[in-house]
Amino acid sequence: MGKTELLITIILFNIFFLFFVVAVMVYIRKYKQRKKEYLNEIEVKNEIHKRELLATQLEIQQATMQQIGRELHDNIGQKLTLVSLYTQQLLYENKVPEVSERIDQVSQIINQSLQDLRSLSKTLTDDNINQKEIVTLIQEEADNTNAFKKCHVDFKHNFQQLDLGFVHKNVLLRITQEFIQNSIKHSQCRNIFISLNTSEESLWELNIHDDGIGFDRSNITSNGIGLTNMKNRAEIIGAQFSLESEKNKGTTLNIILKRQP
Repeated sequence: MGKTELLITIILFNIFFLFFVVAVMVYIRKYKQRKKEYLNEIEVKNEIHKRELLATQLEIQQATMQQIGRELHDNIGQKLTLVSLYTQQLLYENKVPEVSERIDQVSQIINQSLQDLRSLSKTLTDDNINQKEIVTLIQEEADNTNAFKKCHVDFKHNFQQLDLGFVHKNVLLRITQEFIQNSIKHSQCRNIFISLNTSEESLWELNIHDDGIGFDRSNITSNGIGLTNMKNRAEIIGAQFSLESEKNKGTTLNIILKRQP
């Protein structure tokens, strides 16, 4: 074999080897791309499954609460009503002033308990959520908290009407209730500021901030029930969730539901 033939053979070999290397690289690249697409697909399916699971849990929870609400109204409520009638009859028949005063006190306690029970039953059966706008529901929660005069709640929004379904209203209301309860119990706050706004980028954005003592999140376990409940509820509707807190600087919750492109 002459030098020319040898040189051609080497060149051809190098060309074929180069093609082989390129082919292997293309194959590896496509394999990685397909693997990435597959993993992304699995992640999307897992996320969808997780949301469906959370939504199912919420439905079960709501069904259970509705059943408890109906039981409170139909069973315990009726018994308290009967006891109230008995005390009214005793009050009418009794002639001893001291005893009448005690019976009247018992009657007032029973009637107040009956009123509280009916209010709780109405809340559990969710008629309140279905029938009212979200701003009304949050404002009622603020008013109820302000009535105790332990912490002042200020609520603001930037819209006239926000058309939300039951699930979205339920999520916003329950998260607001959870934050307020946690702030009053643990933060020693004097004020809680709530804003619910819409924008071109988001269907709505819920922001809640308290001026309490705050906490160091590194010292809080990730499975805290209150934080987990709020985060899980936000995930049900695909909303972004963030919670920030610093010692002596308060706690801020931000939940955003982005508009679909």
